[in-house]
Amino acid sequence: MRQRRETASSSGEASEKSSDDAEIRTTVHVGNPRRSSFVWLALFLIATYCCSSIYHYQFQSMPVPLAAEEAGKRGFSEIEAFKHVKALTEVGPHPVGSEALHLALQYVLTTCQNIKKTALWEVDVEVDLFHAKSGANHLHSGLFSGKTLVYSDLNHVVVRILPKYVSEAREQSILVSSHIDTVFSTAGAGDCSSCVGVMLELARGISQWAHGLKRAVIFLFNTGEEEGLNGAHSFITQHPWSETIQMAIDLEAMGVGGKSTIFQAGPHPWAIENYALVAKYPVGQVIAQDLFSSGAIKSATDFQVYREVAGLSGLDFAYLDNTAVYHTKNDKLELLKTGSLQHLGENMLSFLLHIGASSHIPEFNSTKAEEDISKNYAIYFDILGMYMVVYRQKFANMLHNSVIMQSLLIWATSLVMGGIPAAASLALSCFSVLLMWVFALSFSFLVGFLLPLICSSPVPYVSSPVLVVGLFGAPAFLGALTGQHLGFLLLQNYLLNKQSKGRQLPPVVKAAIVKLEAERWLYKAGSFQWLILLILGNYFKISSSYLALVWLVSPAFAYGFFEATLSPARLPKPLKLATLILGLAIPILISAGIFIRLAATLIGGMIRFDRNPGGTPEWLGNLVIAAFIASLLSLTLVYLLSYVHLSGSKRAIILATLGLFSVSLAIVLSGVVPPFSENTARAVNVVHVVDTTGKLDEGQSPMSYVSLFSTTPGNLDKEVEQINEGFICGRDKTIDFVTFSVKYGCWNYNNTTNGWTEMDIPTMQVVNDAIGNGRITQVSINTKGSIRWVLAINTEEIEDFKFEDARNSEELISVDKKSSVDGWHIIQFSGGKNASTLFDLTLYWRPRSAHNSVGPLLKLRTDLDILTPITERVLKKLPGWCSLFGKSTSPRTLAFLTNLPVNF
Repeated sequence: MRQRRETASSSGEASEKSSDDAEIRTTVHVGNPRRSSFVWLALFLIATYCCSSIYHYQFQSMPVPLAAEEAGKRGFSEIEAFKHVKALTEVGPHPVGSEALHLALQYVLTTCQNIKKTALWEVDVEVDLFHAKSGANHLHSGLFSGKTLVYSDLNHVVVRILPKYVSEAREQSILVSSHIDTVFSTAGAGDCSSCVGVMLELARGISQWAHGLKRAVIFLFNTGEEEGLNGAHSFITQHPWSETIQMAIDLEAMGVGGKSTIFQAGPHPWAIENYALVAKYPVGQVIAQDLFSSGAIKSATDFQVYREVAGLSGLDFAYLDNTAVYHTKNDKLELLKTGSLQHLGENMLSFLLHIGASSHIPEFNSTKAEEDISKNYAIYFDILGMYMVVYRQKFANMLHNSVIMQSLLIWATSLVMGGIPAAASLALSCFSVLLMWVFALSFSFLVGFLLPLICSSPVPYVSSPVLVVGLFGAPAFLGALTGQHLGFLLLQNYLLNKQSKGRQLPPVVKAAIVKLEAERWLYKAGSFQWLILLILGNYFKISSSYLALVWLVSPAFAYGFFEATLSPARLPKPLKLATLILGLAIPILISAGIFIRLAATLIGGMIRFDRNPGGTPEWLGNLVIAAFIASLLSLTLVYLLSYVHLSGSKRAIILATLGLFSVSLAIVLSGVVPPFSENTARAVNVVHVVDTTGKLDEGQSPMSYVSLFSTTPGNLDKEVEQINEGFICGRDKTIDFVTFSVKYGCWNYNNTTNGWTEMDIPTMQVVNDAIGNGRITQVSINTKGSIRWVLAINTEEIEDFKFEDARNSEELISVDKKSSVDGWHIIQFSGGKNASTLFDLTLYWRPRSAHNSVGPLLKLRTDLDILTPITERVLKKLPGWCSLFGKSTSPRTLAFLTNLPVNF
């Protein structure tokens, strides 16, 4: 009996020992966690290739252009639309007030009259050449805060197409709008002759439809957009057809060609929902709308007028390829990609026919409570330019809240079950994410700081955007890897200490278990990062927080499906490659193209980054791009990098990353790839300035000089050397152009007295200054030959003012509450050739005890599109990789500066 018991006991001990040995063998087998470096590198290369392919398919693959015969009478033909674009660009730059704009306007008018002649007999086509005598546009947000935009003598072509036998069609209209005018520096193939060409071909196509249409389609070809959205404002406030409009669609361009993208929609979601239903090649991302509405993109479109002034809802489209050519000479026909017009035209034709036949278009009431409106905003994004996802903010709130609550519940449960060790592991893994951000930003920022010191241009990558992959992407990647690896070591050390207090296992087994467990925590930390972003985005109602949802749910689902199983194995195993592939497939598919597109747009914006030349450090633009790329890599590579630490590829990765950075830097330093090119030119302005501030009252001659400055970061040494006209560059001469200041530039006083006369100098004369219960001053302003000027009024001294056309005493700006920026309210005026140049300004002063200004009371700049001999010579010598940059606030080639002191 005793022997049998001993035998049984011995058998039990052997069984337990056998079980332990099996467990140890399993542990040792599972991990010596050694993932093949070739597998990881292959995964990284495949992911990179997939991202590039998605971008090209989503944004660069164009539909085949159709000829008139292929499209048919009722279809859209790019070949025909291109003829219109070509004709408009051939007249050259056509800004407001120019003879070229008159020619462009006549071309559009003649084309519309021909459309009327060839229209289907069941369709009415009405063509109106609308003249806006004058008006004032006072917008309250964005670029126009603190400004009043005054216009005069503007002409627009308006076409209304409607079915003859639908009586209510005249009272129910859809507006399609774009602008004919360009800035003075470009013929505007993209901005926005391409839009006008598409609209003309759309008008021709719709004029051949009758059956099914229940409302009119109005095509507005306006002028004055480039000078402050004046064309749209004059139409909405003065044209009788504007009262019938139920929806507005604006076509714009911030580059030349490509796929026209919806970057603003709403406020009512009906338009974007119906567009998604019928568009053949839908492209649009709500993230662009978030960026635009936040003010990060310093621009505005006519859509702002339609929303703010008319209270309309609708869609805003824009061409976004080659954003670096925006408002420069390179906005030209040669860069308009084949298929661009066909893409927008086919989408718009389908959409207009669909909503034109709709029995009901919901009215948008802009006076509704802001809370009610915000619930109806649309979340939208396209997938590969083939399908558009649209859902409303109310549904987004429910979806996001559901995911957030489930995620928090899962995390809370796992932490309760895991206790303090689990909480500590989560904290350390999140700390690794924080280290990723810190190191990625630090490494890329360091490059951004150094580039202006070692390169000929602070932004040497503008003409070749792919260089940012090596210049900023490589350091950011290396920083992210370094930060996460340090976090991995800290987490590994903690887990090793925790293991030492548990059951006794061989050191090699402990090390294996710790590495496997650390890898899993790093992966889960990525999900936690996106969960935090989703919570913040949902709280602040950020529409583009759907990206956080995608990057949270898909990897978490893959982890739960492949890793968090009810397997009897008690020890961790290496993360499966299937977990990574399944987890990242959907996020990459949805967001890769968008992220690359945003990066390209940001790089193109470096051409015009410095709105006050010399007002920002040269490294600031680099830091903006570095921050974007480092943030993007830290957000998206958190899952992928968690797989690196168990592979032997870290050294190869580091060497490859350093090699990529070195090659990119060598290319930049050697000048093999110049920072600018003929097609991607640096934005500069050459202005002959006549400065009379504080001179005429002292009986002195006005100061005259040529000013050379650039909105692109960097000095102008190379340009000045090639021009060879005796320019002096530096920061010791700040020029106040009223709407902006040049703090770094070049100037030349030689041969600057020719090409202008003192008769062109504007005058501001005090007609009456009455001091009674309140001080009131009347000032007469004569802008002489200028029909484009800006006037700044000191709001620290002036409480309110009234502005009138002196020719007919017409009140252009009435007495009311005026906003200001930095103590100034700006009147920005533009008009046609018959616009007034004589004005009366009545100033109502603040009590003297309120403020005591040191600066002037009024500042005036008048612009003339005249080339003086010295300016013409400088422009001819300007390098080919430079281009004049036009903007409503930028001066023309001859500008006069004057002011009125406070104590006149």
